[in-house]
Amino acid sequence: MSTERLVDLLPNTATPEALHIMRLSLLDWLACGRAGTSEPVARAMRNMAQAEAGAPHATPFGGGQLPARATALVNGATSHALDYDDTHFAHIGHPSVAVVSAALAVGEWTNASMNDVVLAALNGCELSIRTGVLLGRAHYQIGFHQTATAGAFGAAYAAALLLHKSPEHHHVALSLASTRAAGLKSQFGTMGKPYNAGIAASNGVEAAILAASLTAADHPFEGPNGFLQTHHADGTWDQPDGWMMRSVSHKFHACCHGLHASLEAMAQLDVTADRIREITVFTHPSWLTVCNLANPSTALEAKFSYAQVLAMAALGYDTADLSSYTDHVTQDPKVCALRERVVVKADETLSETATRIVILQEGIEPTHSHHDIAQALATDTNTLRVRKKAAVLIGQNKADNGWSLLSSPNTSASEFATLLI
Repeated sequence: MSTERLVDLLPNTATPEALHIMRLSLLDWLACGRAGTSEPVARAMRNMAQAEAGAPHATPFGGGQLPARATALVNGATSHALDYDDTHFAHIGHPSVAVVSAALAVGEWTNASMNDVVLAALNGCELSIRTGVLLGRAHYQIGFHQTATAGAFGAAYAAALLLHKSPEHHHVALSLASTRAAGLKSQFGTMGKPYNAGIAASNGVEAAILAASLTAADHPFEGPNGFLQTHHADGTWDQPDGWMMRSVSHKFHACCHGLHASLEAMAQLDVTADRIREITVFTHPSWLTVCNLANPSTALEAKFSYAQVLAMAALGYDTADLSSYTDHVTQDPKVCALRERVVVKADETLSETATRIVILQEGIEPTHSHHDIAQALATDTNTLRVRKKAAVLIGQNKADNGWSLLSSPNTSASEFATLLI
């Protein structure tokens, strides 16, 4: 089976470093989801799932009990509602929202320990990232949303690891996921984007459940009509050794991760908004179809606009603060006037994680700045920043409690899930 080949890409042993980064991503997922519980898309998903009711398997953000598949749908969408969750740039996707949402729902349903959930999530996120690399840039550039497509495979694998001991069932789950995985970049800037993450999580749980009773294609990826051919894949099976999840990037600005390098570069310069004549942003061409909305009018659209976030930063708005992203701020005449002076240009010599900025100000020589967010933070620094971010989003006590539960060997999935309420 080609699914065996996909699983064979995964490292054999979970290292302490990889498990630590997965626990950080679980805390980040918890904080983003809990903070996003009142978002319209979160309420819509929760209301639909609760109206359908069903077996009380697991806990959605906001409370109650739902079937595992419905819980994964709600929690996938909710944790991505703020677009503040982790990103992996090897495939430009958000691994945790799909995979953790599936793993925790199934873990709670099966009375698993959090250690088991963390390990399943780590393997699922890793498979999601490596599937995304296999799909390649052509898949993403033509319009597929990697968080949803590659994410469905990671969610299916994580759920299958918690549901089944047999590798055969794991392979069937991945094969079934190949016929369910879906999601388009056309939804960026709307509630359809976080819905994509929920779809991936739900599809993964569904595929894992059905793996025990359905047959599926032996070669779902390769060959005629396989996922790789039909979804414009141009990646390679030859991928790095070790855990790629170690280089996952956590967000410290509440907007699309493609904008973060430009904001970090902007922060290095001394800027006076009233004197700005022009801000020129040089970025990799891949971002032009993702986060280059020139004239956003809503808070959601603002999170996908170089012009908007750089204008906000120049005017003193805190781009890490969720309250900075409102329809009112997006339509503020001062912000609108300044974003008209932002010019975005493609530069193929830049990596996908780097941005270069040139700012022209009245009476001052042009100033230049460059930043690459691929530059890894030290483990201690990253841990402190993620825990600080979690405390800002959900309060110090809940953030500390979440980290304590994730660090304890005796925590159950059900105990951790109480923090979602």
